[in-house]
Amino acid sequence: MAKDILFTLAAGFTRDLQGPLYCPECAITEGLLHYHPELRERLDVRTIDFKRPRPEIVALLGETNQDCPCLIVAEPAKADGLPVSTFEDKTFINDHKAIIEYLARNYGTSRPAHD
Repeated sequence: MAKDILFTLAAGFTRDLQGPLYCPECAITEGLLHYHPELRERLDVRTIDFKRPRPEIVALLGETNQDCPCLIVAEPAKADGLPVSTFEDKTFINDHKAIIEYLARNYGTSRPAHD
């Protein structure tokens, strides 16, 4: 069975002569991986460089879909009701809150506490 693929950005990049920087949404997603280390075995987790183009994502989702974090869903029916996008035969989620909800529903991870 194919695994869901999760892309996050490596921390410590520079942009517009500023840095080192990190992607806040990727940091939240990485934090969830820290809390639930078993996800690294159950998902195909790929940490990639910030610089565009991002060939690892482009090869799967095309030039216009390079945002991170990004979860490519192996079984689209498991993402019902979540904001998904498609490219060719692939379904993916680019919103970190939706990714976290997807992981909670399908992998039993914890959800964030809200006020």
